[in-house]
Amino acid sequence: MENQLVWNERYNIGVHVIDREHKKLFRILNKLFAFGQQETKRPWVCRETVKYFKEHAISHFLEEEEYMASVGYAGLDTHIRIHRNFREITLPALERELEQMEYSEESVNHFLGVCAGWLIGHTLIEDQAIVSGENIKQWENLLPEEEQAVMGQTIVSQLHTMFQLESRMISNCYGGEKFGDGIYYRLIYTTREKKRWEFFLVFEEGLIVSTIGSVLETKSKAVSVMLMNAARYTARQFVGHMKSFFPALKEAEVKDEQLLTYDQFEKVFEKHSPQYSLLFDTGEGYFAFCMTTADMLPEKESGNSIMMGNAMAKVEKYLEQNQAKKRTAEHRKKILVVDDSNFMLTVMQDLLKDDYEVQTATSGLSAIRSIVLNRPDLVLLDYEMPVCKGNQILEMIRADAEFSDISVVFLTGKADRESVRKVLEFKPDGYLSKALKPDAIKDEIDKFFERKKHGSV
Repeated sequence: MENQLVWNERYNIGVHVIDREHKKLFRILNKLFAFGQQETKRPWVCRETVKYFKEHAISHFLEEEEYMASVGYAGLDTHIRIHRNFREITLPALERELEQMEYSEESVNHFLGVCAGWLIGHTLIEDQAIVSGENIKQWENLLPEEEQAVMGQTIVSQLHTMFQLESRMISNCYGGEKFGDGIYYRLIYTTREKKRWEFFLVFEEGLIVSTIGSVLETKSKAVSVMLMNAARYTARQFVGHMKSFFPALKEAEVKDEQLLTYDQFEKVFEKHSPQYSLLFDTGEGYFAFCMTTADMLPEKESGNSIMMGNAMAKVEKYLEQNQAKKRTAEHRKKILVVDDSNFMLTVMQDLLKDDYEVQTATSGLSAIRSIVLNRPDLVLLDYEMPVCKGNQILEMIRADAEFSDISVVFLTGKADRESVRKVLEFKPDGYLSKALKPDAIKDEIDKFFERKKHGSV
C-alpha cells in the first residue's frame, strides 16, 4: 500500500464544517501511513496517532450529527447507527488487532486500508445523501442497537458453546460483501400470519473445515459432501437456537432450505432490508448472520433447494459447481459492472458470463467494496449513477494507488457529442453507449481486452 491518501475536491459535500473535518481525518491517516514505514518508532508513534485519529473521528461524528439534526435530515438515526458501528465495533476490533500483532507493518496497513476505505465510501455515499436529502434504504429496517448487541452476544456465546471459538462481532451493518471462499446457507420459514422469515448464514470455507472438520477428524482442507451435510445440520441447529428468541416463530414451518452461490446470495440480499446483519471474526474465519422478515409474497426462489429429493446429490452438485467456478475464474478476466438498474445488471451479466467472471454492484460503496475484496480487470461503470455519480466513483478508484491501474470504461445512455465530451473529460479508459446492441457491446469489450493484451490500451 502506498504512503499517501490523495484528497480530491469531489469528496466535498458542500458543508464547510463537515468538509473541513474530512480533510483533517485524511491528513491524520497520511501521518499514520508515514509512521507505519518507520520500524524503530512504529509501535509507540502509531499507538498515539491511532488514538488521535479515534478521538478526532468521534468528535467529527458528533459535529456531523448536530448538523444533520439542525437541517432536519430524515436519515439521522441511520447515520448515527453507522457512526456508532464504526466507533464502537469496527475501530476497537482493529485496535485489538494492532496490539496483538505489535503494530507490525502488515497490521498498520490493514488498519489504514479499512479506515481509508470506510472514510471514502462513507463520505461519498452516506454523507453525500445528507445534502441530496436521500435516505440510505438498505438499513431502514435494522432493529434497535440494544437488540443488535444482545443478538451479537448470543451468537458469540453460541459459537463458543458449539465450537469453542473466541469470536467477536466486527460489524452490525454487514452489507453482503464477499469474504474469501464462502458457503451461503439460507433457511426460509413461513408463519400462519402469512409472514416469511429468512435466515442467512455465511461461512468462510476455512471455518467449516477447522470446526466441523476437526470433529469429523477429516484431514482435507476442502469442504467435502460429508462435511457440507454435517455443516447443514449444524446450521439448522444454530438457526433453531436463534429462532427461540422470536415468539412469532414458535409454530413456524420450514418452507425451504437452500445453498446459494455468491451471485444468488447477492441478488437475494439486495431485495430486502435486513433486521439483523452481523459480521463476526471467529479467529478461524469470518461468519455472518442475517435475518429478514416480510409479508409472504409469491416469489421465484433463487438457490439450490435441498428440502426434497436426493439431498446428498444436490449438495455434491453445489460443491462441484463452486469448485468448477473457482477453476474457471482462475483463467478468466474479471469484470465489475456498476449500475443502479437491476435490469441493466442482469442484461450485462447474461451477456458476459460465458466468457468472463462477472461481478455486479448497485452503488459506489458496494463497487469499492467489490474492488477491494475481488479486484477486477475491468470496471464497466454507469456514468449516470444517482447519489454518487459515475465520475465520483472513478475518482475514488483513481485516488487509491493500489487500484489506480484498474481499467474503467463508462456506460452511458447518452451518445450525443456534448454528452460524450463531458464523459471523456474525466479520462476513463473508454466509454460504451447503452444504445448499442448487446452483441456490439460484447464485441467492444472483447476488443478492449485484446488491445490491452497487446499493450495498445
